[in-house]
Order: sequence, then structure tokens, then C-alpha cells
Amino acid sequence: MFEDVRLYKCFKWLHMGIPLPRKTLPEIAKLTGLKDRQSLHHFLCDAMWDVKQLRAIRLHLIRQEIGTHPITLCIDETGDVKRGEATDYVAKQYIGHLGKTANGVVSVNAYAVVNGITYPLLFKIYKPKSRLKASDEYQSKPQIAIGMIQEIKALGFAIERVLADSLYGESEAVTRCLETFQLPYIVAIRSNHGVLMTQGQRVRYNSWCAYDQPLSEHPTERRHLREIIFGHRRKVRYYQITQGSTSDPDKADSWFIMTNLEGNILLSVATQYSLRTWIEYGFRPVKQELGWHDYRLTDYNSIERGWELIFSVYLLVSLHADESIAQQQCNLDDSTPVASPLPFTQHPHWERGTTWKSALNNLRLLLQPYSGWGWLEVWLQVFPIPGLEHGLHQLMDCMDTFRILPIPILESV
Repeated sequence: MFEDVRLYKCFKWLHMGIPLPRKTLPEIAKLTGLKDRQSLHHFLCDAMWDVKQLRAIRLHLIRQEIGTHPITLCIDETGDVKRGEATDYVAKQYIGHLGKTANGVVSVNAYAVVNGITYPLLFKIYKPKSRLKASDEYQSKPQIAIGMIQEIKALGFAIERVLADSLYGESEAVTRCLETFQLPYIVAIRSNHGVLMTQGQRVRYNSWCAYDQPLSEHPTERRHLREIIFGHRRKVRYYQITQGSTSDPDKADSWFIMTNLEGNILLSVATQYSLRTWIEYGFRPVKQELGWHDYRLTDYNSIERGWELIFSVYLLVSLHADESIAQQQCNLDDSTPVASPLPFTQHPHWERGTTWKSALNNLRLLLQPYSGWGWLEVWLQVFPIPGLEHGLHQLMDCMDTFRILPIPILESV
């Protein structure tokens, strides 16, 4: 998709920013030994490449990777605080991680969860009415979410369930869209959620039921849930779930959910809804580790390009995490192991886990020789040490041999 090889190199260099604590363009330029540091800024702002084409390739790779596996579709929004009004679509609005209103930029995001691995699907900025441009048409966050659901369906993803918070659960338009597509959903609702009942009917709270909530990095917690019946049990059902481990559910903090799942779901609906934590788990590394909020750009077209590149890096890590799981399963099912990453696993900091974060940390280890070369190359011009230069190039060549499982080659989109 890049007509000029220099653009592809910028694309590669921006991916190389994974090891950095802050992914600013000057820091990435230093890491890669890039002499023309303005080229990265030019790549994001002015260079001739199509962000929609990059997104299409990324989504194609995701479909190719997960095959026919159904996805858990998570819809959420994220916000970043910004000063002033120079950045497009910045306004005083609710910022989720702050839990309050502040000046910032907000986007609606969609992710797929398959076998415990998150895959980034779509993002779209929320444009407040006060900051609309002449060519813009206002869309609320629920309207943006509906457009995303329609697009993901059109792309051919098999959706097993949809998870979302109360902003979307309280939107009749969103739930109507999900019902139209016959999609199972579990959405949060407010504690004062209203349900129409005929005169004489009452709200019934069933008895609490205990269940064990598995947690990825912590001991299992004993939680409780109960069904809430408005008049009579309907196709859409309502539940109250305690937050955290507790022995007295009546005094514990809780959240409320609404679902159209069928069958005996009392002891499974809470665990299924807990997959929504993958929203926060999935996007926290993007913001903290991959630099979602580290941009110093003001126009949205450039910001969109930067965010799409971050989703590309996100997918790079997800593919390695997914292939690590596949390799372990192959080794368990067959006495003949598939391509082994040894001797890379002999590194004392190599993580043998199969989580997204362990895949990210291992990729950072693989990039260390290249980043070391980016920092040392200038010094080697001042103090030539041929042996050191030759050794570093040998080490980088070793990193290029790393393989987990063969990844199919993309022929066309």
C-alpha cells in the first residue's frame, strides 16, 4: 500500500516504538537511528497513503487469524484529557478513567475477544456538537456504536455475544439494533432502570446465588447474583451482581445487567459479562504501553492515522499471543512439537505465558538488539569498533530467525 519504500520504512519505524516508555516521534527517531526526524511527522500528516486501506488489511488479517471462531464483541469508549482547544473535537465532556467531566477527546472503540486474546476492530472519534466542522454530521456515542456493529456484521465476523456498559445498555436504539440482528447481548443498566409493567404487577428480587468468579492474575472470588423480575419473566432478563468478594451481598456494591440470553443462565451470565473486563484489559496496554495518548498532533486526520498504526501494533502483539496459545495446544495434542522458538526462551526475562502482555514483553526483548543499534550507531561513527558493529548485526540477524507458527501471507484484500 506504500508507493515509496521510504514510507514503508516510516511505517516500520513507528512499530519499532514498542519498547519506549513514551512513543513521541522524536524518541522513536532516536531509537531507530533515523537522521531525518521530520520524516515520521510527514508520514503521519502529509504522506500519500490511505488509512482506510491499512484498516482493511488489518481487519482482513484478523478474520484470517481467527477463522470461523465466534467473537465476543466489546463496545466501549475512552477519553484523554487535553489542554486548550487546538486539537480537533476536544471539548469538556465525560472522561471515563477520570470518572468526571474534563476537557478532552473521546473515541468509541470495538474489540473482539477470542480465546482470551483481544483483537482491535474499529475506533471512531466522538464529535461534540460544539466542535462540529461544516462537513460533519453529529452522531451520539450510541449511534456510533450502531454503525460499528453494522460494519462488523458486514465484514463477516460471527458474533457470539455483545458486551457494553450502561451508556449503550440504556440506549433503546442500540438494543433494538442488536435484536434486529438477532445478536445475544449482555449490557449494563443503571440501578434505576425502568421497565414498563401493567397495573398491579410488582418487582420481585429472587434469592442471592453464590458463584466463583475466576480471575486471570488473582485468586478466585466468591461473588453473588440474583435475578430481578419485573412483573413476569420476559425474553429480556435482568440481574444484580455483586462487585468483588463478599459474604453479605445485601451490603456489597453491585451492578445491574440486562440480557436476552436464553436457557438456564443464572450461574453463567455473570461470568460471561465479566468478559467485559477485557475491554479495559485490552485497551489499557494500548494507552499505557503503545502510546494511544502520546500524540502531539492537532488535526484529526493525522490523529486517526496515528491511532490506526497503534491498532496495527496492537494486532502484531495479539497475533503473537494467539500463536503462542496455538503452539502450546499443538504440543499438548501431538508428541511432535511445531516450530519451537528456542533458544529465545533461554533468555532469563523470556515470559512463557500466553497473555497479550507476555507477548508484548517478549517482542520487546526481540527488539532490544535493534534499538541498541539505533542508539549506538552514532557513537560507533565517533569511536569505530568494527567487532562491536559486526556483533550487533549478527545478533539482529538472530532475532530475524524468530518464528512461532507460520502466519499466512496476505495476497490480496
